[in-house]
Amino acid sequence: MTAPADLLKHIIAAKLRAHAARSPRALDALWAEVATQPAPRPWRDSLRVAGRLQAIAEFKRRSPSAGVIRADADPAAIATEYAAAGAAALSVLTDEEFFGAELGDVGRARQACALPVLRKDFLLDERDLLETRLGSADAALLIVRLFSASQLGALVAVGKQAGLGLLVEAHTDGEVEIALAAGAEVVGVNHRDLDTLQIDLGLSARARRLAGEDIVLVAESGLATVEDLALMRRHRVDAVLVGESLLRAPSPGDKLRELLG
Repeated sequence: MTAPADLLKHIIAAKLRAHAARSPRALDALWAEVATQPAPRPWRDSLRVAGRLQAIAEFKRRSPSAGVIRADADPAAIATEYAAAGAAALSVLTDEEFFGAELGDVGRARQACALPVLRKDFLLDERDLLETRLGSADAALLIVRLFSASQLGALVAVGKQAGLGLLVEAHTDGEVEIALAAGAEVVGVNHRDLDTLQIDLGLSARARRLAGEDIVLVAESGLATVEDLALMRRHRVDAVLVGESLLRAPSPGDKLRELLG
């Protein structure tokens, strides 16, 4: 099994191999197709409601760190449960090799509800973002540590031009500052360090101080209890991204209701 410190490098190496093998398609053609797509569902506005902690409920079947979570999960059925339980948005994993998923899961989840859907994957370039938009997603994940500051800024601009909402994910205080400089409007704070897999729930409080009040702040990872969400409210985050604890419960919808209180 790949050690935690090497896991991200292992995943990105696999992504780069897949990119090298994909069939060539002109970016101009992808942009032309993007221009024909219907308007995406609101992303940023769905995550900020005064006085209320919003939830991005995640769909995934397995992960490299957690193993099998819910192998037979159906994205449409789970999306329906999440929407009925009060989720503000969905996050759908799409990586096949490491998470047992596919881009089609986004469309299946989106068709089952009226919520905006985030494509959560290790997206690396302009084509990834355009294919995300064409794959029915309303928003895309960009992970700060995968890029230089200039690369991140360019991809944030591409995402906005394509009509995508963005969740720009940081893992350290310094990465929060890079995300802000790149033009991120929604910053995700991953409490789990991708090198060590250790959890630091204090990162979201520090991120709020760095980001100020105009930025929509999303707390991610290590959130499994009512007490965890109460702490996030004290940290003044706008939304939490929760998934594993929901999908391990007999009823993901009931578990989400319990967490939101």
